[in-house]
Amino acid sequence: MLESRPMEPWNWRVALVRPRNPLNVGAAARAMANFGFRDLVVVNPYEPTWQEARSAVGAGDLVRAARAVPTLLEGVGDAALVLGTTSGSRRHLARELIPLAELPSWLETRVPPQTRRRVRRAALLFGSEKTGLSNEDLSHCHGLLRIPTSPACPSMNLGQAVAVCCYELARQGLAAGRPPGARLHRSDPASAQSLAHLFARATNILDAAGYLKPKSRHATLLKLRQLLLELGLTNYDVRVLGGVLAQIEWKLGVSDH
Repeated sequence: MLESRPMEPWNWRVALVRPRNPLNVGAAARAMANFGFRDLVVVNPYEPTWQEARSAVGAGDLVRAARAVPTLLEGVGDAALVLGTTSGSRRHLARELIPLAELPSWLETRVPPQTRRRVRRAALLFGSEKTGLSNEDLSHCHGLLRIPTSPACPSMNLGQAVAVCCYELARQGLAAGRPPGARLHRSDPASAQSLAHLFARATNILDAAGYLKPKSRHATLLKLRQLLLELGLTNYDVRVLGGVLAQIEWKLGVSDH
């Protein structure tokens, strides 16, 4: 049974990407508070919606303390694990969806054994009510979670989806607070921000080498970003590869700025 397995603790951040309904933002925050989650970030929100959600009568401290950021990376860049939520019904996905109840098993195969007992930052992404997460958003995710809904009605209300996911994470023992001042270990999974810097440097080199073609550039970069995530790089790996790429940049006479 899932409950008998050793669980990995994670410090979870919920990221709402481009939400448009203030009631849904409030419902998501309420659901987080119900299950002990406190870290909420709103990515590129529809400004009237965000202001209404924050100024609503009875708005909780969690909503008022939430950060609004213009880009996904600014919201989840310090996370070592980024998971997206999707029903998978609106687009072709090249990756297998992880049923929510099977997340502990997936993490056991994904996270190095030596880091399983350390608390790390993780982010859980929820897309807009109308379109969900875009392919660009999903390309930043290490894995895609699926709530097992009925095929006849696969899409869930945003607040309800947040509630179900927070409940399951708490029930499975996957949620914990990061100890104050906890330091990063070189064997810990690399953060999204570290991987983004590495990816930008690799992109710069590929552009200089003529590998990226204008018509296929965007699609190629999405595939390469996913490949980078699937490598499961650690902080040490990123530092070594960053040094290698910096040397190649210097040799080619190009800069990442």
